[in-house]
Amino acid sequence: MHRRHFIRTLALSGAALAAGPTRAAAPQCPAATWQALPRWRGFNLLEKFQRDWNNNPFVETDFDWIAEWGFNFVRLPCDYRIWTEAPGKYREAPLKQIDEAIAFARARGIHTLLNLHRAPGYTVAHPPEQLNLWSDGADGAEARAQFGAQWQMFAERYRGIPARELSFNLVNEPAQVPADKYVRACAAAVAGIRRGDPDRLVLADGLDWGTVPVPELKALQLAQATRGYTPGQLTHYKASWVKGSENYPVPTWPMLAKPNPFFYGDGKKEWQSPLVLRGTFPAGTRFAIHLTKLSWAAQFIVKADGRPLLQKEFKTTADKRQPDITDILEAALPADAQEITIAMDKGDWLTWKQISLTPPGGRPATLLEAGGDWGKKQSVWSVGADGVASCASAKVECDREVLWTKQVEPWVKLRDSGVGVMVGEWGCHSQTPHAVVLAWMRDCLANWKRANFGWALWNFRGSFGVLDSSRKDVKYEDFRGHKLDRAMLELLREN
Repeated sequence: MHRRHFIRTLALSGAALAAGPTRAAAPQCPAATWQALPRWRGFNLLEKFQRDWNNNPFVETDFDWIAEWGFNFVRLPCDYRIWTEAPGKYREAPLKQIDEAIAFARARGIHTLLNLHRAPGYTVAHPPEQLNLWSDGADGAEARAQFGAQWQMFAERYRGIPARELSFNLVNEPAQVPADKYVRACAAAVAGIRRGDPDRLVLADGLDWGTVPVPELKALQLAQATRGYTPGQLTHYKASWVKGSENYPVPTWPMLAKPNPFFYGDGKKEWQSPLVLRGTFPAGTRFAIHLTKLSWAAQFIVKADGRPLLQKEFKTTADKRQPDITDILEAALPADAQEITIAMDKGDWLTWKQISLTPPGGRPATLLEAGGDWGKKQSVWSVGADGVASCASAKVECDREVLWTKQVEPWVKLRDSGVGVMVGEWGCHSQTPHAVVLAWMRDCLANWKRANFGWALWNFRGSFGVLDSSRKDVKYEDFRGHKLDRAMLELLREN
């Protein structure tokens, strides 16, 4: 070991001891190799997540509590701009704060996964990078050179720390990138790492935002990390950074199939049927339906307790069949109602996209979104006081077994080929009803336990986490100056 590496390793170990002089000896982190990862369990810590709004020292008590509650893993998603003045020129102060976080973790038997959430040439965040890590041109070559240099710097900096205690996660969530271009970028980073530390454990996220395994990476001897955000309409309901999420229907779990997008008229009597909403709808409730496509003719009608609320006749000419239509029909209920029916009296067919209900004095809220196939009758949907629509005859669209088949099984196949796998991020934003969140989390955790995959919740403190999540439907426990979601914490600890 080079002298400077030895001195740095001693300094990190000393910092770890100084972090808790009366602390009992930390449990040893489990062995970890790229072919077989342990079932780590823990959290993402976001102190270096974004240069312009989230750039702070890591908080030692986070590591205390993570260890106290029985977890053994942290992932540190970081923005390279925080410590980078120019290519190859780095600021020491923020790097020392990362040193300190790794020391905090080592002193408590917690494995650290260091991640470039923003790397030279690529980010899922805004603004985009000026260089393109995937490009065939000169900008791509420059991005890959800087990418490799970043990781070589970290490899040299932390050489000597055992792989069981520290690993590198190359770049966060490559999006719609061809596998060969992704492998090329990873190879540049791995080459830099191997120059600095031949023994460092390295993980790569899957493609398509971390959801698709990349068998082509096996030649680079990399473990891989997936994600746990399916279904997105549940996990990112009303997430401010997801366009259109404010209009998602209120999530349920299991998630039921969506209602038929086709209304049929008397031209297709075998499927002609009304979509029925049953519930308590006070006077002034505003009903709206977004229609999207017309066959050739339709007489469309919406009734409230049998009385017409909306009516419209659609016609087209023989040379313009099946036109797109952009009509949003809406009206306020003139009186209290218990049932709203939507149907075609006459005609062939038309399609719809979305139905919303706005209570008096409230905000518009999507009640139903259309989905499914041709040739099915409509159903009766019960609308609860919470604004959630349910259908006794609707099939399940997503549940634990669907998640296993779509989200987990492809990664089990990769694991069985000799590649270590973990879930680098997962969780559910604070606007989803808490009972729904816990039910969904329970099924995700059961699947990952079945697959023997480790996981890291996004985040520890914040809208996805167990502390200070600002959920409106949780009875928080006061915990050392923070608001603790005890029900979520205990669910995580059990799994």
